[in-house]
Amino acid sequence: QVQLVESGGGLVQAGGSLRLSCAASGRTFTSYTMAWFRQAPGKEREFVAAISWSGGSTYYADSVKGRSTISRDNAKNTVYLQMNSLKPEDTAVYYCAAGTPAWYGHTGEYEYWGQGTQVTVSS
Repeated sequence: QVQLVESGGGLVQAGGSLRLSCAASGRTFTSYTMAWFRQAPGKEREFVAAISWSGGSTYYADSVKGRSTISRDNAKNTVYLQMNSLKPEDTAVYYCAAGTPAWYGHTGEYEYWGQGTQVTVSS
């Protein structure tokens, strides 16, 4: 089992920045691709970003590409999502996920999920 705990969400004005963190415990952190997804009210959960076990490969949704950076610190068992130039449409609950996906953008490919952290961007 892997336990994931997100933090760093909050209320920010449009154009601002936030850094989300996801601390993992349990089985070997480096075994897993780590990802961030988000879910806005009334919408399906959508892919935001993913990072390979080594950190050597990263993937982003078009909606956040150029504004966000995913990174991981395997010594600290933590993955981060730095989000800049935030927009009201970024408002959502952000979830951290761990797995060994064949396709990094699909929710069903991830075995473990955190409880989520709320990000609210005011206009």
